Amino acid sequence: MSTLRTTPSRDSWGHSHVEALHRRVLGKLMRRKPPLTEESITVVDQPMLKRAITAAALGNTMEWFDFGVYGYLAATLGKVFYPSASSTAQLLATFATFAAAFLVRPLGGMFFGPLGDRIGRQKVLAATMIMMSAGTFAVGLIPSYSSIGLWAPVLLLVARLVQGFSTGGEYGGATTFIAEYSPDSRRGFLGSWLDFGTFIGYSLGSGMVTILNLWLGEDSMVEWGWRIPFFIAGPMGLIGLYLRLKLEDTPAFRKQLDDHEAKVKQTESGGREIRKIFAKYWRALLICMGLVILYNVTNYMVTAYLPTYFTDVLGRSQGSADMLVLLSMLVVVLVIVAIGRLSDRVGRKPIFAFGAVGQIVLAVPCFILVERDGFVLPAIGCIVLGLLLACFAAPTASTLPALFPTAVRYGALSIGFNIAVSLFGGTTPLVTSALVSSTGVNLVPAFYLIVSGIVGLVAVFYLRESANQPLEGSPPQVDTQEEATELYATAKESLSRV
Repeated sequence: MSTLRTTPSRDSWGHSHVEALHRRVLGKLMRRKPPLTEESITVVDQPMLKRAITAAALGNTMEWFDFGVYGYLAATLGKVFYPSASSTAQLLATFATFAAAFLVRPLGGMFFGPLGDRIGRQKVLAATMIMMSAGTFAVGLIPSYSSIGLWAPVLLLVARLVQGFSTGGEYGGATTFIAEYSPDSRRGFLGSWLDFGTFIGYSLGSGMVTILNLWLGEDSMVEWGWRIPFFIAGPMGLIGLYLRLKLEDTPAFRKQLDDHEAKVKQTESGGREIRKIFAKYWRALLICMGLVILYNVTNYMVTAYLPTYFTDVLGRSQGSADMLVLLSMLVVVLVIVAIGRLSDRVGRKPIFAFGAVGQIVLAVPCFILVERDGFVLPAIGCIVLGLLLACFAAPTASTLPALFPTAVRYGALSIGFNIAVSLFGGTTPLVTSALVSSTGVNLVPAFYLIVSGIVGLVAVFYLRESANQPLEGSPPQVDTQEEATELYATAKESLSRV
């Protein structure tokens, strides 16, 4: 812990953490066992907090750099690895390989999540970074179908499975890491930087493919140009690994190591923790999965399926399609941090609810606009989809970790997140592509978004507001020692009035 400022910290709205906490919450903190003391309030190490956010966000950047590359190269990869199939079959095969990585994500979550609860978040996040970068780099080394035949798509599948297994422990660990490092009053703002890294990574990957397509042309891209973006993963992975190895574990996890119960937990098997999670925290798991479905169906619809929808369903040029999807990503990048800060002010639930209702009402109009000729009307549709996506992306990293206590947070979050992503998120491009192809109805993606909006709205209804409150089972976490003193004094006063 460290003292870094001489005045109580205030957010951009002019409110301190103490003012943001309801007196009922303060009274509850004082009556907890063990009771709250000024010494038990965690004062965040600000330089370590900045390094933690950077290291966690970089992992997401690398993961989504790969997704952006893969989504924009879907047509090219189909020609490289499935050259004898029709163009429709090539896309379906490419998206099936994309979706296959999501089938093993729950296995990765069940392996890495409980492991992170036992040995620490930092060690596991370093391991997932190594595996992610190795799997992505390996894709660029795979010979084409014309060189080694069926072994080419088999090796592509193996590389994707390695990526999927490693990312099963990545997002749950990264959100846990940032949430446990962040002061309570700024958790929404700081957590939004994690998904800021997500969309920066996607934009970099998709932007690189767009430039390569324009520069090299289709023939060169099929022959060798498609490999270039995957080779970037190697250096990015080494940088991310270096940053993560320089981090200390989170204050919440280190505090837990001092507890007798936590020492006993070190010998607990991963299987036992998984059974405990499903038996004791099933309600929180369902809420987690509902919010993840809301976020990730929209996410993968826009980032992974929309580029192909523009070119193969609507017949747009590759360059026009790439620019429209990049526009929606630019919107997310521009507003996500502001929405994260807003969630600290008004709460997580209103932001999620606003986005879910907006998606239910606007999904069909957005896709009607997307179908129009020209650039302006489709651009408006993409901008609205980007704004809705930002409403889900911004508060997610601060909301999901607050559903679970420290002892099972990494494991429970990884399991709930990856089951939902595997069943409904990563399969979105494959399912919508197949439905559009079989039904001939271009508005199928909009109907899919409406269903996810309804599921998300139900989850939001049962969600407990967590803005400006300590994580479950943890004492308050603040920016400065002065704020800790102010918080403790106010809590004592609150208790005396109850």
